[in-house]
Amino acid sequence: MKTVKQTAIEAINNLPDEASLDDIMERLYFIQKIEAGLKDIEEGRVHSHEEVKKRLARWLK
Repeated sequence: MKTVKQTAIEAINNLPDEASLDDIMERLYFIQKIEAGLKDIEEGRVHSHEEVKKRLARWLK
């Protein structure tokens, strides 16, 4: 398993040499959110498709 530092270095190395600091921060933020979502899935913090449809139906009234 990669460390956070290894993941960050790999992400930065995969960006073009012309990448700005904003590009780097955006990529790292994106990776952080993906990893947080995967952790939520592992820990069962998810909603079924049907539950989401019910919630949306209440909001759209």
